Amino acid sequence: MTGMLEFGAFTGCLFFPILADRYSRKLGLAVATAFFCVGAIIQTAANNYGTLVAGRTIGGVGVGTLAMGAPLYISEIAPPNLRGSLLVLEAISIVIGAIIAYWVTYSSRDISGDWAFRLPFLLQMAPALAVGIVQFFPLSPRWLAMRHRNQDALDSFSKLRRLPGTDARVQQEWKGIVREVEIQELLLEREHGAATNPVLLEFEQWGDLFKPKYIRRTAVALAIPFFQQFSGINAFVYYAPIFFAALGQDYEMSLILSGMVNVGRRKLAIFGGIAMGIPHIIMAGVVNKYNNKWADHPDIYVLAYASSYGPLAWTLPAEVFPSSKRAKGVGAATAMVWLTNFIIGVVVPKMQLKIGWGTYLFFGCFCFAASVFSFFLVPETAGKSLEQIADAFGDRLEDEEGELESRAH
Repeated sequence: MTGMLEFGAFTGCLFFPILADRYSRKLGLAVATAFFCVGAIIQTAANNYGTLVAGRTIGGVGVGTLAMGAPLYISEIAPPNLRGSLLVLEAISIVIGAIIAYWVTYSSRDISGDWAFRLPFLLQMAPALAVGIVQFFPLSPRWLAMRHRNQDALDSFSKLRRLPGTDARVQQEWKGIVREVEIQELLLEREHGAATNPVLLEFEQWGDLFKPKYIRRTAVALAIPFFQQFSGINAFVYYAPIFFAALGQDYEMSLILSGMVNVGRRKLAIFGGIAMGIPHIIMAGVVNKYNNKWADHPDIYVLAYASSYGPLAWTLPAEVFPSSKRAKGVGAATAMVWLTNFIIGVVVPKMQLKIGWGTYLFFGCFCFAASVFSFFLVPETAGKSLEQIADAFGDRLEDEEGELESRAH
């Protein structure tokens, strides 16, 4: 059952780009919230295992779409100097929610009857319903420009920046977005001008992510979430009592420690992998040599994770794609999170039984591989506009876009 939420999330974030591009980012978030609440209700009312699994899967669709929709929306409404901080704030909020969830579960363990497990399921709805306030926020200016609602995009920028539409800063940002959208539309026309079937066009646009001109961006957007999960974090989250018990903790203390997941772009990706890998290697040696004692090194690992790959997996994918590819790019990255999350949830118990301390060594190797990958392929994106990031990749897309820009004007 652990993996069914991740399976639902993987499915949901593949369909969210259609909603996000056609009907707005905000509507997509509303649909995601509805799925999540329906799933929570089914889980709370479940009287058998099958119903509980169905509720987890439906709720997972909501989780996956929210996990994709939030960074997409944030990256499109935030000013460049605050975008990274706001995306990290989203990651911090995820961790705070996880901590609260652990303590709610821990506190409800002694409730008599079914409510010991039903109450945590029911309380999931409270933060989900709070997402409803997003419907009172402005629409994404980028999405409005993509729908040729340029005046509405200017009005949205004015509300978001709390400045009049005539302000030079608002005008500069608005004109930059409108110009970029025009260029991306010409690029789409060049790439898919013969496609008239909407289903075929949808598949072709997904395939664009793997064309040579976008492959480095896609590699970064998929690899960072992959390494996030294969750093071993959700092995600790899902099976923390088992892991901490293997490191010498009793069951009650294991439940408490499992809630201690703390919060935290090129340097982080490089040094974060090293900082996570070293504790894994130490833990492998400790568990192997000293018969499962010592719980300090997992704390060091979690701290390194929380200050690097925890937020990076949500920040980088939302930054590296041009507007025409962003929804699907972020969708693919989020799908990678949930697919690898699902795999971890399924295989870790078997790994613990069959190879024991080798589990830590396995995850440590992936942490070091993340650093090597980041050193060679991940550019710096901090503090740059989404338009400037194209230069950071050095993939010559700016030359093609410059040609198209001259056609647009």
